[in-house]
Amino acid sequence: MADRFFPNIMPDFVAETPTLPTQEAEPEIGSGSLMKLLSMGYPSLSERFKRTALDLKETVLTETWGATGQHVHDFTLYSGALGTALLLFKSYQVTSNTNDLSLCSQIIKACDSASLGSRDVTFICGRAGVCALGAVAAKHLGDSASLDYYLAQFREIKLSRNLPDELLYGKVGFLWACLFLNQHLGEGTISSAYMRAVVDEIIKNGRALGKRGRCPLMFEWYGEKYWGAAHGLAGIMDVLMDMELKPDEVEDVKGTLKYMIDNHFPSGNYPASEEDKNRDVLVHWCHGAPGIALTLAKAAKVFGHKEFMEAAVDAAEVVWKRGLLKRVGICHGISGNAYVFLSLYQLTGNPGFLYRAKAFACFLVDRAHKLISEGELHRGDSPYSLFEGVGGMAYLLLDMIEPSRAKFPAYEQ
Repeated sequence: MADRFFPNIMPDFVAETPTLPTQEAEPEIGSGSLMKLLSMGYPSLSERFKRTALDLKETVLTETWGATGQHVHDFTLYSGALGTALLLFKSYQVTSNTNDLSLCSQIIKACDSASLGSRDVTFICGRAGVCALGAVAAKHLGDSASLDYYLAQFREIKLSRNLPDELLYGKVGFLWACLFLNQHLGEGTISSAYMRAVVDEIIKNGRALGKRGRCPLMFEWYGEKYWGAAHGLAGIMDVLMDMELKPDEVEDVKGTLKYMIDNHFPSGNYPASEEDKNRDVLVHWCHGAPGIALTLAKAAKVFGHKEFMEAAVDAAEVVWKRGLLKRVGICHGISGNAYVFLSLYQLTGNPGFLYRAKAFACFLVDRAHKLISEGELHRGDSPYSLFEGVGGMAYLLLDMIEPSRAKFPAYEQ
């Protein structure tokens, strides 16, 4: 098991050095540099995060856009060019650099052409992500013609009858795109009635499979009943909590989350699926405690139940102990796992959670490049992508500049 993650030898807390930013020496990478980063005052550390993130952004842009001759082979947010576009949009939000926004729009236009005819309909892996991000970027650019085009294209997306219910390729992944549009363009951009019809199908499917067991709602993806954020219960419950639900549906969501809490591993981690209840291995956003912790934290906020808060904190403890994965990305890597602590920091105001997010980010700033070059830290199959590669690390570091506003991309709203 330990070959999946680096032992976390960082202290449980390191107080920041009480010096002015202008007085602080920039720690050089080397012996003791991680501890120096951990003790830096946050204003100085934030600047370090920003510089590293912007340097990484340029590398990602060169490798995924410039080096390809501005041709899109993979349009998706997960592993392709749309992930670069979202990273540029994030950079624009942080720095107000309009060049980032213009490049973002250019890449989205190329993704639009590449995704025409795609049967995938979600934000992360499908055409809905292209159209939704395209519309939002167009709004910020003041390009009303492109805004109208992308919204019209979004409304043309059809959900097939055999579409699964999960986040990456299924119905809730499409609903997340609807929520993204409503958040950025205004409530009612995608009507609640339209979304309600999709919710009805999800609840119907979940109840039908749930009747065969003890869990109110259950879903299958390729024959397995997954629990995690990417393909299973956590991701589906997370999106359903943003929908207008009937009282009995709310109880089903609560009951499903409580079922998961009642059946976690003794370690505090969670199974990847119903069929995998004896294999306590994965500590990823996609499978295991990290993604489920994000959903439980959201449940604590939405429902106000102490049980969900306590379960989220317990899951976060697993992430602290076993979450320094030997991968860099946000789907199944260190960058994604840091968002667990950011979410709990925002919910509780506890500086201990901010420290833990900072610790994971500092570990990456201090050691990622060296560990990747030595083959100790996996860059991902798509090494510059948002979900698998250093694009996700850049996104996290941009979020660390204003941790009270950080959101796991394409998961937290």
